[in-house]
Amino acid sequence: MKKAEEGASKPPRKKKKKISISKKEAAMGTFYVLAATLTAVVVVHHNPLADQVTEMMKKVMACLLIAFTCVIFGIFYDRLTVLPKELYQSRRLIWKLAKNDFKKRYAGSYLGMVWAFVQPVVTVVMYWIVFDRVFDTRSQLVAGGIEVPYVLYLTAGLVPWFYFTEALTNGTMALMEYNYLVKKVVFKISILPIIKVIAATFIHLFFVVVLFIIAIAYGYYPSIYTLQIFYYSFCEFILVLAISYTTCAVVVFFKDLQQIINIALQIGMWATPILWDISMLTDRMKPIFKLNPMVYIVNGYRSAIYEEEWFFEHFYSSTYFWIFTVTLFCIGSLIFKRLKAHFADVM
Repeated sequence: MKKAEEGASKPPRKKKKKISISKKEAAMGTFYVLAATLTAVVVVHHNPLADQVTEMMKKVMACLLIAFTCVIFGIFYDRLTVLPKELYQSRRLIWKLAKNDFKKRYAGSYLGMVWAFVQPVVTVVMYWIVFDRVFDTRSQLVAGGIEVPYVLYLTAGLVPWFYFTEALTNGTMALMEYNYLVKKVVFKISILPIIKVIAATFIHLFFVVVLFIIAIAYGYYPSIYTLQIFYYSFCEFILVLAISYTTCAVVVFFKDLQQIINIALQIGMWATPILWDISMLTDRMKPIFKLNPMVYIVNGYRSAIYEEEWFFEHFYSSTYFWIFTVTLFCIGSLIFKRLKAHFADVM
């Protein structure tokens, strides 16, 4: 009896509360840890061969972009994760529609898909004749320390630029072209821009093969460095997709944006070292031109084909590109989601 009374008099043990972490908290925590690690690496990293002023400017810009991305990610986490989830859930439909989009683009013409490759090839040949045979641009490249054949140098720059132009132009008009799908309530219209970008990737893969053939013809055979083509192609894919989500949403309300983009692409081609080399610029002008993310990609293609340099050797350029692209993707996702509800009413 006494033992029973003693047992009854003891207070019940409190159950330990289990600490549960939601997916949102885990994702945000992981993102902030990666951002803090990247910031520390940017600050600590030092290149003794680089100009101190330029290096400091790159560090400050990288840190500001990281901070801005963290603020955007923290405030708009729920909105930012909607788009990646929709794209992942619709991955099979995206692949199917991308193949159909590529096929139907040239349906009805006698040569069919051949027209997708004719214009860029003619452009490469025309530039090669004008700048190599007529104006002898190759001599200027040799003076700058570049001794590769000019046709290889030119093609390595034009191949990623053609991809960027094709993907951005088509991605911008994705909603306008598929306006009958935009008006359907059950259809996820967020997959339309990526369909256009993937369709442009098919043509890009053909020109990468052409680039390899030209390189082999001049004695530059594939090596382990050549694998970086896949990395730089992925970089360009994400970059143009990030831009397309902003432009395709805005062009629905502002039709003139299409013409503005066409003009910007013409200017951008000359602002990117495609026909010329960035070593021709002064030390003060180089950092300004390198703010253009396509400079990183174009130089990357050349590094993969004949320069035999790894992408991580250009630490600040790689860091800047990815911070800039992720920030751009976040902004594009927010703009697209914000305007999404009004697309059907305007079309």
